[in-house]
Amino acid sequence: MKKTAKDTCDTFCYDEELVQRVQPKMEEVIGVELIFKALSDATRLKIAYALTLENELCVCDVANIIGSTTATASHHLRLLRNMKLAKYRKEGKLVFYSLADEHVHQLVSIAIQHSKEV
Repeated sequence: MKKTAKDTCDTFCYDEELVQRVQPKMEEVIGVELIFKALSDATRLKIAYALTLENELCVCDVANIIGSTTATASHHLRLLRNMKLAKYRKEGKLVFYSLADEHVHQLVSIAIQHSKEV
């Protein structure tokens, strides 16, 4: 992105009190980038979105929804589970996945809603 005079300050100055108040809170973001990294993959985002539309899906349903093999769906679901974004349960020979909690549901839903506004 090319910088223009309109998107930067003309002089370097800062509010020391503001910086001292906000800067220590930056440690709170450590590890959060991993959530966005996991969801930055189009396949995993599709899976997460499908799981916002349905509370629970079996691996075979996920594979058909995203147009992949069950192996590919399983791989991505496992990654989402390892990142604590999804959880699973077994029922006989079937494995069902759901989003880990309401926070993940909100994160995906808000991102989808925002993309529709742009």
